[in-house]
Amino acid sequence: MAPIGRNGVEELLETIGDGQDARIPAVARTCLEALAMQLHLVNRQILEADRRVLAWHRSNEASRRLDRIPGVGPLIATALVASVPNPQAFKSGRDLAAWIGLVPKQNSSGGKDRLGGISKHGNRYLRTLLTIGALSVIRYAETHGTAHRPWLARLLERRPAKVAAVALANKIARMAWAVMARGEAYREPKVQTA
Repeated sequence: MAPIGRNGVEELLETIGDGQDARIPAVARTCLEALAMQLHLVNRQILEADRRVLAWHRSNEASRRLDRIPGVGPLIATALVASVPNPQAFKSGRDLAAWIGLVPKQNSSGGKDRLGGISKHGNRYLRTLLTIGALSVIRYAETHGTAHRPWLARLLERRPAKVAAVALANKIARMAWAVMARGEAYREPKVQTA
């Protein structure tokens, strides 16, 4: 009746709202109209929540500084500031990344270090947001080139995009700790020309 996806939902809502369309039985139309009203209500509530988060982000200096890091937007910045009110509680950015769950599991024995996948212990919400932000940086780099991010280019040559995204999320978490703990603004690293 309608294509899959956001555009399909809009098309389906128009079909439900058209009382003259005979493809939908009257009993089903009543139920679907109730669901459509709930969907509109939820969409309004989401927009209002987004406005509140954005307003808080604009009023918070630390959140605005974090927003300058590639892969970090208002949502991730506000989540970091809200989840980590005292960045000095962490000794380093690696400790913050470990707290979030963005470090590999260690199965070491007899002097042999064996690193596995990420531990997934810690703050699942922040880990998900940072990984999504890292994926957006990777997609941007794939589209516009990786010349200004040689570290990422080398990583993408060796590893799949999702593995690289977790490594980049770890790096973003470390940068976020530095920005929050030191109270400085993010500075883009200078690319060294050979």
